[in-house]
Amino acid sequence: MEKLEVKQSEWNLKPLLKGDNDPEIEKKRKELEKKSYEFISKWKNRTDYLKKPEILKEALDEYGEWAKNFGSTGNEGYYFELRTFQDQNNPTLKAKYKKIEEFGKKIENDIQFFLIRIAKIRESEQKKFLNYEGLKIYNHFLEKLFMQSRYLLSEPEEMIMNLKDPTAYSNWVKMVSGLLSKEEKEITLENGKKELKNFSEILSLVDSSNKKTRDSAIAALNEIMSKHVEIAEAEMNSILANKKVDDGLRKMPRPDFARHLSDDIDSKIVDTLVDAVSKRFDIPRKYYELKAKLLGVKKLNYGEKNIPYGKIDKKYHYNEAIDMVYRVFSSLDREFSNIVYKFNKEGNLDVFPRKGKRSGACCCYGLTSHPIYILLNHTDKLNDVLTIAHELGHGISDELTKNKQNALNFGTPLSLAEVSSTFMEDFVLEEILREADDELRLSIMMMKLNDDMATIFRQIACYQFEQEMHKEFKEKGYLSKEEIGAIFKKHMADYLGTYVDVNGFEDWWVYWSHIRTFFYVYSYANGLLISKALQRQVKKDNKSIEKVKEFMSAGTSDSPKNIFFKLGIDISKREFWDEGLAETEKLLNETERLAKSLGKI
Repeated sequence: MEKLEVKQSEWNLKPLLKGDNDPEIEKKRKELEKKSYEFISKWKNRTDYLKKPEILKEALDEYGEWAKNFGSTGNEGYYFELRTFQDQNNPTLKAKYKKIEEFGKKIENDIQFFLIRIAKIRESEQKKFLNYEGLKIYNHFLEKLFMQSRYLLSEPEEMIMNLKDPTAYSNWVKMVSGLLSKEEKEITLENGKKELKNFSEILSLVDSSNKKTRDSAIAALNEIMSKHVEIAEAEMNSILANKKVDDGLRKMPRPDFARHLSDDIDSKIVDTLVDAVSKRFDIPRKYYELKAKLLGVKKLNYGEKNIPYGKIDKKYHYNEAIDMVYRVFSSLDREFSNIVYKFNKEGNLDVFPRKGKRSGACCCYGLTSHPIYILLNHTDKLNDVLTIAHELGHGISDELTKNKQNALNFGTPLSLAEVSSTFMEDFVLEEILREADDELRLSIMMMKLNDDMATIFRQIACYQFEQEMHKEFKEKGYLSKEEIGAIFKKHMADYLGTYVDVNGFEDWWVYWSHIRTFFYVYSYANGLLISKALQRQVKKDNKSIEKVKEFMSAGTSDSPKNIFFKLGIDISKREFWDEGLAETEKLLNETERLAKSLGKI
């Protein structure tokens, strides 16, 4: 098969706009406005679609076409969102993105009557619509609306909620993220030389196996966190207050319920997951004890918890990394590699770190008519190879969903978002393991365990940190940076155990972006444990990859519980989660035995 090599290392955004000053912007915006208000004018003063299923079918078809081709901000909104990812501190880009956001908010407010009124169809009438054959493709979409209706406010109130969101929430979060991305510090490298590194690069160097580099990066991050912690304190209290107000107005029964409702998952399932994982914190504690012994230290500090054991110093230059991922995906299913080939050919990946670029990695999608874009910050490490696989897993799932589902069923609930990504990532890791000798195998097994500790146990500890933080804020009304830091330390120490020292790292919640997307983190543990079950199925019978593709292309067409039940997986059962955790424990025991056989401990 053809070797995959990078075509371009930055996004090709021309399918959206020709550039930041595209002369067609105004014309496209007027067309979007025209199409939006044609729909609004047609349905605003009608009630027949709330009574007759066949008319609701007509209305939803038209709404779906609008959602597919225009949405509230169209190509312009998606383009400038992506451009702000590439250059977070560019005031011109910020201004343009803010302008289209404000434009879109007005359309969202003016069109939201449609879904609110459908949601509030009387319960006694709902079955008539759910049982109508012509509405079958929208069945679960309607079920979710009917479920959400009890937490909806009036149309004018929902309009206010939309309008206040940027100033009460997203502007705060963007401010802190932007301030961090501006930071640059001199870091001591392995050769003893000092070099200026941006925030994303410094985060990467915290995991360096070279102690001088690691200590230098940790010191730099502590300095950065300390510098911005008071601003983050104000930010966190503001967005917590905003959430408390929103939850109160909507009569949400608990702080994390809005997340569960949005993710289309039963709170009992999440509670079962959280309880199952937290009851097995003995697994990560044992892992960090093993790691400390292998590294020959009494304790690790919090910043060192992810440092690799052994020699995995091989550089995976991007061309080599993307080609490896391409080949593994092809062995699973040719359609997977075809999608990767398309992304690479069309310039859908932004690969390398740059000053001002958003840190980390993510998969971005807009409308079903838009290309999918992948953001990376590749620094030639093994973990960067896995990150490529992870984000392309998201991208493949999104692409399959685009091809199979209508616009109203496009997207993935966060409860399932990490399944495809971790599924793909683990198969790439197995490819790397296949050719390893015992020494390298031990190092990679430790790395895999490290990933499991972070993805399953750390994220559930973070979920519990969020739960306590929201509870304390509700009771006290304001949390100091010291109080937030103390709660953070408590929950990190709980899962890490006595072989990791968390003292001196109280401010490291400052950069953790996920806690701003409230209660999102459970989805990592949820996703990896479910993906382990799917991997077991594929390894037993490679034809079951077709079932995996069914899941990947399901979008929001059914609830997560039902989607997996059709694949023979019952995520409501405690035993399901325990089985996945036992698999991680089994790997840990095998790793410990290998370490002993090699005389390492």
